[in-house]
Amino acid sequence: MPDTTFHNNVTIITGASSGIGREMAFQLALQGARLALAARDAAKLAEVAAQCRRLGGPALVVPTDVAQEADCRNLIDHTVATYGRIDTLVNNASISMWAMFEEMRDLQVFDQIMQVNYMGCVYCTYYALPYLKASAGRLVGISSMTGKTGVPTRSGYAASKHAMAGFFDTLRIELAGYGISVTMAYPGFVATEVRQRALGPDGRPLQTSPLQEARLMPVETCVRIILAAATKRQREVYTSQVDRFGLWLKIIAPALVDRIARRRIAQGQR
Repeated sequence: MPDTTFHNNVTIITGASSGIGREMAFQLALQGARLALAARDAAKLAEVAAQCRRLGGPALVVPTDVAQEADCRNLIDHTVATYGRIDTLVNNASISMWAMFEEMRDLQVFDQIMQVNYMGCVYCTYYALPYLKASAGRLVGISSMTGKTGVPTRSGYAASKHAMAGFFDTLRIELAGYGISVTMAYPGFVATEVRQRALGPDGRPLQTSPLQEARLMPVETCVRIILAAATKRQREVYTSQVDRFGLWLKIIAPALVDRIARRRIAQGQR
């Protein structure tokens, strides 16, 4: 029997036009969630929303640049005006990078990544918070294993995901009395378009992935794992036992984890 936890659940998903956000919208639509979809690309959002409706869930399109506070407030206002409440906020919008720090020629990349990955969460969560309190709702943050350990070529991305983890860990404690759950997801490498859009040393998107995408976790699998954890209001979720083991290994043999990280990046590029 399919899970119906999110049936009629008013769920906002940022970064919903592609990757994890898009797939999450589809899987929640199958449960009958009432979706508000946010991303910068209005045309792609409209396509995702149309598919969600075909799958059985109403879908509101709100073009949003989460790096802009006013856009985030508008997203929340439009969602409440349409559905009357907010039950779940999925902070998924993200931008990555792929360059060694010493190769960087445009340091504005670091500002851009922090604005999208971290401040986007801050803005959306701040304006959604009164409604999440009223519904004893769910906060879901889509981080990355780089939010737990550094990875070569990802210095700015890792910094933003570490900031995101600290922010939501703090909110979990502050909001415990309101019945709001905070679920942080730490996926490893997942087959999405994120690497094609990752910023290179010149601040421009790579346009091609530096990894062998066919070797990575399918996005459908990743999203199923994350939604199962959000359904149970779990504190954290990792999408593979290898990643979970790596965190344990980092405690007792951090230098070994550093070497493994270097090797995984090198192997993925071949």
